[in-house]
Amino acid sequence: MVHAFTEAMPGSYIALVVLIAVLSQLIAWYLKVPSILLLLITGFALGQAIEAPTVIGQDVLYAGVSLTVGIILFEGSLSLKVRQLRDLGQSVMRLCSVSVLIAWPLIALSAWIAGVEPRLAVLIGALLVVTGPTVINPIVRQLRPTRRASTLLRWEGIVVDPIGAVLATLVFQAIVAQGESPIMAALTGLATTLLVGFGLGIGMGWLLKVAMQRHLIPDFLQGVLFLAAALGVFVISNAVAHESGLVTVTVLGVYLANVKGLHLHRVVEFKEHLQVLFVGSLFVLLASLVTLDEIRRVAPQAAILIALLVLVVRPVSIYLGLAGSDSEMKERTLLAFMAPRGIVAAAVVSIFAIEMEHQAQNARQSALSSSGEGASNADALGIRADNLEALAAQAQDLVPLVFLVVVGTVAIYGLGVGRLAERLGLASTSPQGVMFAGSAPWLVEAGEHLAALDVPVKVVSHDFSAIRSARQAGLETYYGHVLSDITSDELDAAGMGHLIAASADDDMNATTARQYSSIFGSGATYQLKRADQENGSEKRTPSASLGGRIAFQPARTFDEMRDLRAEGMRVRRTRLSASFTREDFKRTYGDRAVLLFLVSSEGKVTVATKDTELPDTATHIVALLPERTENSSDRKRAKKKATASAAG
Repeated sequence: MVHAFTEAMPGSYIALVVLIAVLSQLIAWYLKVPSILLLLITGFALGQAIEAPTVIGQDVLYAGVSLTVGIILFEGSLSLKVRQLRDLGQSVMRLCSVSVLIAWPLIALSAWIAGVEPRLAVLIGALLVVTGPTVINPIVRQLRPTRRASTLLRWEGIVVDPIGAVLATLVFQAIVAQGESPIMAALTGLATTLLVGFGLGIGMGWLLKVAMQRHLIPDFLQGVLFLAAALGVFVISNAVAHESGLVTVTVLGVYLANVKGLHLHRVVEFKEHLQVLFVGSLFVLLASLVTLDEIRRVAPQAAILIALLVLVVRPVSIYLGLAGSDSEMKERTLLAFMAPRGIVAAAVVSIFAIEMEHQAQNARQSALSSSGEGASNADALGIRADNLEALAAQAQDLVPLVFLVVVGTVAIYGLGVGRLAERLGLASTSPQGVMFAGSAPWLVEAGEHLAALDVPVKVVSHDFSAIRSARQAGLETYYGHVLSDITSDELDAAGMGHLIAASADDDMNATTARQYSSIFGSGATYQLKRADQENGSEKRTPSASLGGRIAFQPARTFDEMRDLRAEGMRVRRTRLSASFTREDFKRTYGDRAVLLFLVSSEGKVTVATKDTELPDTATHIVALLPERTENSSDRKRAKKKATASAAG
């Protein structure tokens, strides 16, 4: 019934794909597994029930796939800023050049060992040098590694994608070349691709820059206009030079990202939402093109190829390519075991399989039409047609082969890299650290107590004297304005799971919480209670949606926290236990206690809010506490417990 319904209404099939893509990503987020793994599994299951090419047409399908890949690379390249490379420029350059040149022949050799035809093995080698933002970004977002490790992974994922596509295109052109040397055909194609890609990319980037600087584009049209420009230049570039569009949109994005004073936050936000939708739908669609019989046929080859890629090719290409560079050994180790293949490999191999079939058909038609022009010429064209037809038949197996490589590498790296990154000290699979935007004395005290409980703490402020106090307390600090572009690029959020915006400026706190919600998530970004929330008028109070969650119980403003400390209250930590329960805590400290953080015996940190309930036992409480205020009748009974449990 589902099959008949979707065949009758292609729109319903597209809606079904979008629904499956969104639900798969939501479930993967809850399960803490790579979303792409679930997308591929659900897409494959969908493909066994419904054949996408018969529903929406093969030409439309692959055109949509090609355009979507271009959009994804454009969105990713908008985040690549050259200043991120101030201490990693050499490593990124070598990662995107030397390591690629080492990996290409090694992958080709591995594919040949796995049983792939030699010419197609070279094609696969070029294609599988890519990783890609569609697989790297979700893993980076989940791991939240150090700034240096994140920079290396993201730059490689975005920059190498078009490089791999271009290399694969050159190999393909050399394979199907007629009447000229394959090497000359590849060199000509490379020169054309680079000239077209950089020319159109920079040219369109300059036009958009001028339009933005002269305020010729209204705010509400910035996102869609940049999308239309990227799509337009992508199509034009591909029309001039085959598969050069990926180079063009990447150059366009990097150019725009590095124009000084150009504010693209509306464009980036618009593209981020599109990317989530497009990536999910694209993986579901591509996975649905593979049948169970094809999987069974290429499974032995895929197992050999995946093993060689993971155990030999990637470590060798990273350690040799980055030897003597400005990267640290632990960063190279993480890179050596982090190379999941993504959407570009899956999409481009599907396009090449179709194109190879078209080339074989054209060659056969040419051979038939030249049968009366001379025996030697007809024989030569016939032999070429036979070769291309044989290659086209074998190329059909490349699609399920690459599909299994994507699934295998995403599963291996996505499920295993977290523990490796933790052991290397480059990330945390469950970050519990607290980042403070501000540096009031009570905040530094809270940071000291959290640090004593082995909770990572970082204090960010542009007040040097306050930063000095935090440093003297032994806390990790960052000197800079929390809302600076440079700070957002340089700030290392590894191990950080919560943000507390606690400056004296309520509007700055709200803006900080909103901006950093893209890193920490809206559920883990907090701010102090606003002073203007007590004026009794919604008209004079900013919308709650413009800030973060209100921290602490009861919620206090910056001035209230300062005044309470001036009255003698101090941040202390207390451990609830069987001998000192939450009832004892309430009797001991009364209603004036301000709960800040709860730290469980397993090290899980909870930022106290109005909804927080004190647990029974086995929890450390970090709170702003007065002197003990228990009733005289309870004083003797609670004195011993409070003295034993309170620290500070």
